[in-house]
Amino acid sequence: MKTALITGASSGIGRDIARELSRQGWRLLLAARRRDRLEALAKELQTPCRIYVCDVSKKENCIWLHEQTRAQGVSLLVNAAGFGLFGNFSSTELNRELEMIDVNIRAVHILTKLFLRDFIKQDAGAILNVASSAGFLAGPMLSTYYASKNYVVRLSEAIYEELRASGSHVTISCLCPGPVDTEFNAAAGISKFSVKAMNSRRVARIAVRQTLAGKLLILPGISTKLSTALSRFVPEKPLLRMVHGIQKGKQ
Repeated sequence: MKTALITGASSGIGRDIARELSRQGWRLLLAARRRDRLEALAKELQTPCRIYVCDVSKKENCIWLHEQTRAQGVSLLVNAAGFGLFGNFSSTELNRELEMIDVNIRAVHILTKLFLRDFIKQDAGAILNVASSAGFLAGPMLSTYYASKNYVVRLSEAIYEELRASGSHVTISCLCPGPVDTEFNAAAGISKFSVKAMNSRRVARIAVRQTLAGKLLILPGISTKLSTALSRFVPEKPLLRMVHGIQKGKQ
């Protein structure tokens, strides 16, 4: 039985990826801050799982999580922990933004590096980093969140090429959905999405299928693919105004 480690497993896309992998027969190692949520999910799943109550915003916790799980035959790492913060950059809370950077960037960086080294040694394994279509843009009123997802996208792309060039059988994928129906809105302080959100379970199914197929960039949904492609042809300043207008519609 294959084993996957999932951070951010207590809610949203991380939880639904856990459900999808369990449906496919994977053993699961579930990590998040909320024990009650993890215990409820573990009871729901049909395959063996272990829970790890862990705040990945702390470097030492990321290292602890790797040490606790590396000997359990992990062949898939899913970095799904993350959150956003809505508002003008000048008015959003600094400490909350720094926590976001720790979760969205540092935790992904640390866990990707540690497990990548393990996977390279055995020449097998896969990593799925959960980013966003925001990772291809600048995001007025969600500036730090967009910037953090740009980091995840570009880091994943660079690692992908390093693995390809070395002939490794290890793969890395980056999930870049548009709006998804999760708890993200409430956590970020957003009243509503300005466009229709995708179902989280559907996104999870697509993410798992394409990760196991070794796809680099996973863009679920036709609208996500089209908007991402079209944004490459719009000059930077008009694009910034467009994104700003979309974000203001979320208030």
